[in-house]
Amino acid sequence: MQHKFLTLNDISLTGQRILFREDFNVPLQSGIVQSDLRIRAALPGIQQALQANASVMLMSHLGRPEAGVWQEQFSLRPVVKVLEKLLDMPIQFVSDWFSANFKQKSKVILFENVRFLSGETENDPALAKKMAQLCDIFVMDAFGSAHRAHASTMGVVEFAPVAVAGPLLSKEITALDKLMFNPKSPVVAVIGGAKVSTKMAVLQALTTVADVLIVGGGMANTLLASQGYPVGSSLYEPDLIPNALKLMALAKHNNCQILLPIDVISDDGKIFDIGPQTIQLYSAALVNAATILWNGPMGVFENPAYANGTTQIAKAIADSTAYSVAGGGDTLAAIDKLCLTEKISYISTGGGAFLEYIEGQQLPAIQALCDRAGQTKYDLT
Repeated sequence: MQHKFLTLNDISLTGQRILFREDFNVPLQSGIVQSDLRIRAALPGIQQALQANASVMLMSHLGRPEAGVWQEQFSLRPVVKVLEKLLDMPIQFVSDWFSANFKQKSKVILFENVRFLSGETENDPALAKKMAQLCDIFVMDAFGSAHRAHASTMGVVEFAPVAVAGPLLSKEITALDKLMFNPKSPVVAVIGGAKVSTKMAVLQALTTVADVLIVGGGMANTLLASQGYPVGSSLYEPDLIPNALKLMALAKHNNCQILLPIDVISDDGKIFDIGPQTIQLYSAALVNAATILWNGPMGVFENPAYANGTTQIAKAIADSTAYSVAGGGDTLAAIDKLCLTEKISYISTGGGAFLEYIEGQQLPAIQALCDRAGQTKYDLT
């Protein structure tokens, strides 16, 4: 898949008003940011704009508040402190987006949560136009929100004087394209998580790319049940057994080997993690891999009693010499907790966007950037 969109490097940024759509959807506890991973990932684009003496405006969503209603637990204000520390400069926080009295007093401003604005999630053209009027250049740098057809991700692309992809978005697309369209064999995909229904399309798509597909977590139970294995009172989806059988047939047709647990850690008739023999089986497949994709834990990772499967597979991926890409909230939490960030080739900041891209879906924000690049002749000096 060839994406033809403009990037920050294609245009002059000097003295321009630049509006960035970021992904600052960070975990908060008592008004304090618990992980600054997504904020740090946004820094290259912001710093590039500041070096060009541009005025920088940042916008993002946080959680799922009710539109048109300010709710303190969804305010982006706690992000200001983190940004000020990372950028070592004052950040102006703006709650009233479109006030006639609005003046940019700092080199960097952060707008309040875009989802407090009525019309954001409906991609209201009137709201998108108002956002576009704030800037000379719009930069979409929130891969984690690229699958949302919202005013701040897609609509503004249409109306901004210039619309480009930021460095984080460009890096994400490059890494995922390398994985999906030009991978070095053998390719091993490790997919976990609770429900097979949420990832069936991903599993199907991966049978055309992967040589080996490793399945763990609750979704493995449904596949095991489809093969006639007893799963007791474990979490599984009986309605999905016909789909599971089709997946197994598709994998066979595509010469993709599916590995399922051969032993498990259970309690009171419920499966909670993969067992030691399965860890050995999965790790052996990972040792031989040239390319690895990882999304989802192998068991109930948040409970220390059932974290060993995820821990051991994470370590096997980290120790591998393969090109490895990991994505998804639980996966990132595991990598972070185990301090393995430096040992994974590329960590995707996207959750839903990451999965939809792997499924082969065109993400609305990226499509909009490609359309804009095709329609408009920019001065690329």
